[in-house]
Parts: sequence; structure tokens; C-alpha cells
Amino acid sequence: MSHKLTVLAALASLALGGPAVAQEHMMGQSDLPEVCKPGGSMPNSMMTDMSMPEGTDEAHAALNAGMAKMGADMAVGMTAEDIDVAFVCGMIPHHQGAIDMAKAELQYGDEPWAKEMAQKVIAAQEQEIKDIIAWLEERGQ
Repeated sequence: MSHKLTVLAALASLALGGPAVAQEHMMGQSDLPEVCKPGGSMPNSMMTDMSMPEGTDEAHAALNAGMAKMGADMAVGMTAEDIDVAFVCGMIPHHQGAIDMAKAELQYGDEPWAKEMAQKVIAAQEQEIKDIIAWLEERGQ
């Protein structure tokens, strides 16, 4: 992925989050395995005001927080030089974002069907993250 595309992907994904999440991930801080992190940090010039709309309730803020972290971590993970590694590194935060959203549903939701779906999402996505990490470890990554 060219530097220009990496920067564009990071800008697009960070549009979902807040300034604190963006700054944390721009500085290279992430829960991703080391192989998924670029050698340097992205330029601070990519920072923009991405705050939540005034009056956003706690439940929607929780959903958005998961998405913001996901987008920022995906932008970081997809910078790996090897395309296969970049793909799986991008998928880790993608799956974690689904888990975080499902946890927000469990905490704030009322609908039994949605809560049941959230439980299924958590179980499936946690397993996929384990599978991805195992694959990276098998490759010595």
C-alpha cells in the first residue's frame, strides 16, 4: 500500500472517532500485535476535530467508541508490507470493533433478539481473533 493510500485510509477511518482515540492511534499505541504496527507513527497533521455531536447519549457514544478504535487500528494494521499480514492485521480490529459494539448492545439494549445476536457476535469474533493471532504466530510474526 502506498504512503498516500495509507494516509487516506487513516483519515477515512479516523473520521469515525474522537480526538483522544485518534491521537492515541496516531502515536502508534494500539492493542495490535507488533507485526501489525508500522515502524514509525503517522504524522500529527492528520489530526482533525472528530468529536461526537452534542447531546449524544451514553449508549450511542459506546457504539461510536468501538467504531472509532476499530477504524484507527485498521488503518495501522493494514500498513504491514506483506499483503496477507496487512489483511489479517486489519481484520483483528474489525472483529474487535464488532465485539465492542456487541458489548454496548448488551449493556444498553432492551431487545432480547438483539442481545442474543450480540452474544453470538462476541463468541464468533473472539474465536476469529484467536485464529488470526495463531496464524501470525505460526508464521513467526
